[in-house]
Order: sequence, then C-alpha cells, then structure tokens
Amino acid sequence: MDDLFSVAKKPESEPLAHRLRPKRLEDWVGHEKVLGPKGMIRTWLKAPRFPSILLWGPPGVGKTSLAMLIAENRGDAFIQLSAVSSGVKDIKEAADQARGYQRLGRQTILFFDEIHRLNKSQQDSLLPHVENGLFSLIGATTENPSFEVNAALLSRMRVIRLDRLNEKSLVDVFNRAVTNESGLAARLEFTDEARDLLIQQSEGDARRLLTLLESIVMLKPEETCFDEGTTKDLLAQMGDRILPYDKASEEHYNIISAFIKSMRASDPDAAVYYLARMLESGEDPMFIARRMIVFASEDVGNADPRGLLMAIAAKEALECVGLPEARINLAHAAVSLALAKKDRAVYDAINAAMSEVQETGALPVPMVLRNAVTSLMRAEGYGKGDPEKRLPEGLHQTVFYRPKKIT
Repeated sequence: MDDLFSVAKKPESEPLAHRLRPKRLEDWVGHEKVLGPKGMIRTWLKAPRFPSILLWGPPGVGKTSLAMLIAENRGDAFIQLSAVSSGVKDIKEAADQARGYQRLGRQTILFFDEIHRLNKSQQDSLLPHVENGLFSLIGATTENPSFEVNAALLSRMRVIRLDRLNEKSLVDVFNRAVTNESGLAARLEFTDEARDLLIQQSEGDARRLLTLLESIVMLKPEETCFDEGTTKDLLAQMGDRILPYDKASEEHYNIISAFIKSMRASDPDAAVYYLARMLESGEDPMFIARRMIVFASEDVGNADPRGLLMAIAAKEALECVGLPEARINLAHAAVSLALAKKDRAVYDAINAAMSEVQETGALPVPMVLRNAVTSLMRAEGYGKGDPEKRLPEGLHQTVFYRPKKIT
C-alpha cells in the first residue's frame, strides 16, 4: 500500500519534493475541513460534474497536488497550464482538447496555476468555457482573489482557502520523507531539535521543508546523523532566510494594516513588531514614514500636535541617514505616536522586535488586524477575533518596548 507522498520509484536526480508528490487523496496532508470525510471536496467528487473552484493559499500547501488528485479520483482528463507561460492561444488549445475529450464522453479539469497573473482579457477568455461547462476550472493563487481575479470569473467559482500547514502536518511530511523509499530511504537520522529547526524555517510550506531537507543533505553528504548544531550551521551556509512578502500582495496590506491598527490601539509592542516585519521584508521605508505622517494627523491630531512634528522628523531623519540606522528613528516615531509620549527605550524596542522576526519568521497576522475591505474577506473572518491579541500566536505575552520611568 502506498504511504504518504509515496510514488513509483524515480531517479534521485529529481527534486525530493517532486519525488514525494502525493498519489492518493488520503496522502494529501492537512486541511481536514476541505478534504475530510465531511469536507466539501469529498462531496463534489461524487457529483456528476466537478464545480469550478479557486484554491487560495500560500506556496507549498498542496494546491497543484490536490488538483491532480481530484482529476485522478474522478477519472477526468487533466490539462495543466501556468499563467507565467500561457496566454489566450493556450487557453483556446486547451478548449479544443476538452472538446475532444467531451466527444469521447469524458469530462475535463483545466488546472491554471498562478491564475492571478492572467490579465483581464486572458481571464475573460476562460469565461464562456466555464459558463457552458466545457471544462471544470481549478485555479491556484497565492494572492487575494478579491484583488486579482475578475469579478465575472470569480462569481463562477467556489473559493477554497488553504492555510499554511501546521506543525503536526509538517512533522508528518518530514518523518515520511526521511523513511520513504522515494525519499531519503531511512539512511539518515535527525534529532527532534534538528527536525524542529527545519520545520520552523519552512514557514508552513511543505515544498520548502523538503527543499531545505534535501539541501542540507547535499551540503554534507557524508553525514548520517544531523543534530541541531550541524543543521543550524548548514542553514547558515545557505544564506539568510527570506520572509514571504510582496509589496503588491495581500500580505503587504495585512502588515501595514496591523502596523496602523497597533498604533491606534496604543500598543507599542505590536507597533514595533510589525515595523520590523516590514523592514526585514524589504518594504520601502519612505512608505512607512508617509503612513505615519498620515496617522499623526488622522489618529493623534490635536490630542498631541507634536505627533505630526515627530512623524515629519522621522521622515527627514530617514532622508538624512538612511537605513539601517534610520530604523531607530522610525521606531521612535511609531512608539511616540502609539503612546503620545517620548522615551529612550525605542532603540531597544526595535532591535528586540527585529530579533524576534529573525528568530520566529513571518508568523501569521491575527485575523482581527486584517483589513476586511471586501465581502469575501469579511466572510473569511477578517477583522474578527479577540481585539486584545494583536501580536501573533505565541507572542501574546512578549514585551518589546520597556519604557523607563519619566520624572
């Protein structure tokens, strides 16, 4: 019987993540609400026609694998396209293929990876085929479909949100990868600490976890047992970790929303934490300065007119000294705007927050801080939750800003 992620034996020259792609629905880890016994996909698998769906989630959670497994489970033809390399011509060719399968009495699933990258005319070219049922469209996107997918196409699809894989699922992926014959075939041992370090670095991404695992083995092929120290050294050789962040993505809006709402809530710890997230991820520091200038008038105003002066001074300091030193000036303004008073603990606060980001990575923004600007986002629970828990899970008791007593 096949195991989790087991496949027919393939050459070791292929990437580990590719060799361990799941072959059965039972092998697809996580997402019980989607694929569990009472999950919506389980129900749709038995329907006369599979509906068009949009799989929305971060990288490495199994969107492509799920689409392939759906087609295989139903016995439908499977056509795969990527928005990076496909256009209207490719969509027309896929439609012709689907008509051929239709004449043979077979339904077709068209999987479109990174569907958010299609322009409007390309997305529009999919509409008539989805409308008349020529094929069932399964789109995959890492971006918020409210912003990236045409309303006409979105209205014809069911949106399924996939979250980052939790630690339990990643442990399952890791343990099977080091024992599966198509993986590392039990020829290596990892301490629990080494395994947990790799899982932490993977950011909830199974593909990234397997890539990291394969990379450290390649860096030290003679090693048979990896402990935490060895693993940490090998990860350091691979370069700095890159936080998932895109200035045009939903995460950009989540982080800036969290930053503003944290200052609005007079929470200096959350404010410097999200400032550190933006700086560490490569956000334009002038964008942050402009947002604080707006905030100073909009949310502090005449309650403390010095707030605007502080925000402008931070912008001028940024222009004068630049990063990385100006991180202290930006933090100074953020904390001052949050508390409407000044102190010398800002330097320690921003450094502590940046150290936290470097150590724990891009922890998910709590739903209560996400900006619910569309009906879909409100339905997904954006803006809801405990308003007192503004820091990510696991950091609720963390204090970054420790003010000294001002006499």
